[in-house]
Amino acid sequence: MRPSLSVLSVPLSTAALILLAACGGGDGGPMDPGGDPGGSNGETRTVKADPSFANDIWEILTRRGCSSGTCHGGGQGDLTMTSASGAYAALVDVTSMASGETLVIPGNADDSYLVKKLEDRQSVGARMPLNGAALDNTDLSNIRNWISQGAKNN
Repeated sequence: MRPSLSVLSVPLSTAALILLAACGGGDGGPMDPGGDPGGSNGETRTVKADPSFANDIWEILTRRGCSSGTCHGGGQGDLTMTSASGAYAALVDVTSMASGETLVIPGNADDSYLVKKLEDRQSVGARMPLNGAALDNTDLSNIRNWISQGAKNN
């Protein structure tokens, strides 16, 4: 007679779900570190090949608190972002007062100082968002894609 394995007889699909759930958090998936699986409009966030500044990038900046009064909404680091149009004008082809590097170089995400700050590759200061969780893969990819596609004001 074979011993009963009823304790271990969990369906494979259930075991897979348990393992996937245990790996959540830092996986760079669509769950925002703040616990919001959607953007401010309630839609599920996805990586876009050609994100819009006004709809996608500004949404990230506001959702993650970058444009709040205690951060760049209050002009921290000589960068003020209180509206989508103001943020665009303050980021694209603008030199950082701290590093002397260009914040957003249209078509060049790797060398844009904004991306360096978000990826913790900066020459001066700390990773952004300061004192907050790093951007997840969805947000970071959308920012990189926006810059790589020419950092359009759309």
